[in-house]
Amino acid sequence: MTAKIDPMQDITGSASAGSASGELGTGVSATTNSPSPLTKKSWLLIILLSFVGQVAWALENNFFNLFIQDVFNASLADVALMVSASALTATATTLLAGAWSDRVGKRKIFIGIGTILWGASIIIFAYLQTISTTLAGVTAAAMAFGITLTIVFDCVMTFFGSLANDSAFNAWVTDITSDKNRGKVEGVNSAMPLLAMLAVFGGAMFLMIVRPDGTVTYDYPLFFIIIGSAVIVLGIVVLLLMKDSSPNREEGSYLASVFYGFRPSSITANKMLYLVLLAYLVFATALQVFMPYYVLYLRLPYILGENYVFVMAPGIVIAAIFTIFYARTLDRKGFSRAVILPLLLFITGCLVLTFMQDAIFVFVGSVLMLSGYLGAVACLGAEIRNNTPGGYVGLFQGIRIFSVVLIPMLIGPWIGATLSASSGVVGLGVVGDGFTPSSIIFLGGAVVALLTFGVLVLIRKQRLIRDSKNN
Repeated sequence: MTAKIDPMQDITGSASAGSASGELGTGVSATTNSPSPLTKKSWLLIILLSFVGQVAWALENNFFNLFIQDVFNASLADVALMVSASALTATATTLLAGAWSDRVGKRKIFIGIGTILWGASIIIFAYLQTISTTLAGVTAAAMAFGITLTIVFDCVMTFFGSLANDSAFNAWVTDITSDKNRGKVEGVNSAMPLLAMLAVFGGAMFLMIVRPDGTVTYDYPLFFIIIGSAVIVLGIVVLLLMKDSSPNREEGSYLASVFYGFRPSSITANKMLYLVLLAYLVFATALQVFMPYYVLYLRLPYILGENYVFVMAPGIVIAAIFTIFYARTLDRKGFSRAVILPLLLFITGCLVLTFMQDAIFVFVGSVLMLSGYLGAVACLGAEIRNNTPGGYVGLFQGIRIFSVVLIPMLIGPWIGATLSASSGVVGLGVVGDGFTPSSIIFLGGAVVALLTFGVLVLIRKQRLIRDSKNN
C-alpha cells in the first residue's frame, strides 16, 4: 500500500517518439515528435485509463490499511510493513518493466494484459478472509495468516498495477505527446487522483456498515469485486481500442538498460531532466509531509468531524476545474513561469490550514492547497516528459518513480509523523494508538515546498546554459 499519487498520464494522437532521432543518453528530448490531433477515441482512453487506474490506487491507498486492521486485527507495524513493501515493489517493477517494454518495442500488450491482471488481483482480496480461515483453521492462526496474505497480495497487486500503469502506460503517453499539447492533457490527468479519491470515498458510503457498538466498517468483498471488475473491463477496452506507440527497440544489455537512469553519464547527458525530477522530488516530499494524515485531520471532532466529506468534496471539484483550465496556459507560458502560481497557492493553502481551524478557513485552505498541488503536478509532469530522451522513454520510468514516489513517501510521512507525534507514537504514513495529526503538519509541508524554488533557480540557470550553447 503506497501513496501512488503520480498523475503523469495522458493520451493524444498517434505519433510516436520512437521515430525521434538521437542516441541513448544524448539528451534528445521527447519533444521531437509531431503529435496528431486529439481524437475522440484518445479522449475516451485518457479518461478511462487515468480515472479508473487512479480509482484502483485510491482503493489501495485508503482502504487496504482499514481492511487489514478491521478483518485481521493488524498492528501498526504490520501496516507499516505493507506500506514499505508495496513502495519497494512499485519502484522495482517500474525499473524492470519500463526497460522491458523498450526492449520489446511495444506498450499496448503490457498495458492491456497488465491491467486485466491488476483487476484480478484486486478481486482476490474479496476472498482473503475465507482463504485464511480455510487454510489456517484456528482463529489466531487465521488472523496471522490473513495479515501475511494481505501483505503478499498487496505486493502482487502493486506489481501488476505498476507494470501496466507506472511503467508502460506512462512511457506510452510520453511516446505520443509533445510539448505542444502536454500542458492540456496533464491538466486533465493531474485532476484524476483526487477525483478518484472522491469517487472511492463516495462509493464507500453506500457500503458502510455500522456495528452494534457504533464503530464503522465496510462491505470489503463487494467493494473489491466492483473495483476489480471495472479494472478488468478497462484492460479489455485497452486491447480493443489502443493504438500502440511502437517505440524504438532497445539493444544491448538488459541489466544496463534497467539501471541506465541511475548512471552518472545519464545525469550528465540529461541535466535538465534530472533537475526537474529533483524539483518534483522536493515538492512530492512536501505533499507527503501531511497528505497521509490530511483526511484524518479533517475528521477530528474539533475540525470538521464526520462531515469532512461535505467540505473535502467541493474543494476537490474546484481544484480539479482550476487545474484543467490553468494547465492550458502551460503550453503558452512554459514551465518556469507556469509553475510559480501553483507553488504559491500550495504554500498559502498550507499556511491557512496551519493557523485557521474554523470550517470556512479549512475549506479555503483546502481549495488553495489542492489547486496548487494539482497545478504544480501538471507542470512538473509535463516538463519531465518534455525532457525525456525520445525513443528510450521506458528506461527513464524507474528513475521517475524512484524520485516522485519512493523517496518522497519514505521521507515526507516521517516528517509529518514526527511533527504531530503524541504519546511517543510515530508512524510511517499510518496512524497508531494515541497519534493525532496536528495542524503543524501543513506548516512542515509549506517549509519543504519552499525548497522547490531553489531547484527552479537551478533549472533556469541550466536552461540559459543550454540556450547559449544552441545559439
